[in-house]
Amino acid sequence: MSSTTTISHEKLVRLIGTPASPLLIDVRIDEDFALDPRLIPGSRRRSHRDVESWVHDLAGERAIVICQQGKKLSEGTAALLRYNGVPAETLDGGYEAWVTAGLPAVPVSRLPALDQKGRTVWVTRARPKIDRIACPWLIRRFVDPDAVFLFVTPAEVEAVAERFNAAPFDIENVFWSHRDELCTFDVMIEEFGLTSDPLSRLATIVRGADTARPDLAPEAPGLLAASLGLSRMFADDLEQLEAGMTLYDAFYRWCRDATDETHNWPNRKPGA
Repeated sequence: MSSTTTISHEKLVRLIGTPASPLLIDVRIDEDFALDPRLIPGSRRRSHRDVESWVHDLAGERAIVICQQGKKLSEGTAALLRYNGVPAETLDGGYEAWVTAGLPAVPVSRLPALDQKGRTVWVTRARPKIDRIACPWLIRRFVDPDAVFLFVTPAEVEAVAERFNAAPFDIENVFWSHRDELCTFDVMIEEFGLTSDPLSRLATIVRGADTARPDLAPEAPGLLAASLGLSRMFADDLEQLEAGMTLYDAFYRWCRDATDETHNWPNRKPGA
């Protein structure tokens, strides 16, 4: 009989990148983590030794616990979480099974420094449009669900980045920016090791909308129109970002699950 407290990597990979994704807790010991310092997308590092100190941060959430092989560390941690009222499962086979299956993993060397609450902090130009909504969506869904985004006057982005220890993005002459014909969204997918067919398809749409290349994808003009519409609907950049998250959730799910589906008005003849 299969366990009711484990999840397979096949099921987990379908949840990652969606609003329904559970919290992913990586409890690998330092020695195992040092052998492959990458994270399953969206996961965060925690120690199994001090569960009681961070379990209250998970209130109201569902958690998946990940150790090296899906054995004692994840089993024990998940059991403690359940004891404290947090629905928790373990990843069957652990991190080893995930990478053996060839699934994406995010190199921690690419993550910006964390703030005192363990979050990455990012800063870019105010009044975000396509790339500056797509990138936060990618980060929140695949890199750091708790990431903080600051939108400031364009001329102050780099100064704010330095003073507030934030990673600047989508401005000139910084690491997280356009490269040749690639958008910042393309760059983040590559640098974070997140390349997949759905994200590559979405990246082409974003690139077409962001660089006035509607020929790249038939959907690019639609994304441009929706993005410009959102910018007219919201005066507050953070409210616009939250609305944009839903927009990119929908585009991602189309790229992943619905590209072959069509919809036509029924054209039925009488008696058919």
